[in-house]
Amino acid sequence: MEYIGLALILTLSTISYQAVAHDKDAESASMMGTPESTLEAYRSGIESLDDTNMPRLFTDDALVFENGKAEGSFSNYLAHHLSPELKEFESFTFNNETIDISVIGETAIAWETYTYTIVLKDGRIIERQGVATAVLVKRDESWKIAQYHSSSRTPKK
Repeated sequence: MEYIGLALILTLSTISYQAVAHDKDAESASMMGTPESTLEAYRSGIESLDDTNMPRLFTDDALVFENGKAEGSFSNYLAHHLSPELKEFESFTFNNETIDISVIGETAIAWETYTYTIVLKDGRIIERQGVATAVLVKRDESWKIAQYHSSSRTPKK
């Protein structure tokens, strides 16, 4: 019975919304003011191939999982995976983004779908269909990513 009551309380206190497109200029103005703007800022950093501001989007103890691998902390993922990859890209573009976020107090649970295209410096092009889930927490009036999991695959033709 306790679990049913808790589920009811969580359900009643959950706010959900969807965003199919986003405005990067508006996102810059309200950086990390909502869970969605935090996730958009992360995608924007990847698209700009600039990881400078990414650490402030994550909690100090954030965990990252990608394509079946536990990458560890965000700082470890950034140093040993993401930063070296970004240096090999000519461009990275997200398309067809959808996002669904449920906010429960100062915690948000999000899932995203998207496609992306990477152009490598050697001219190769990589196209993928991706999905991500994230747990965000509100800290000092900002939403930060506490856990992030993404995976991708080659789109079906």
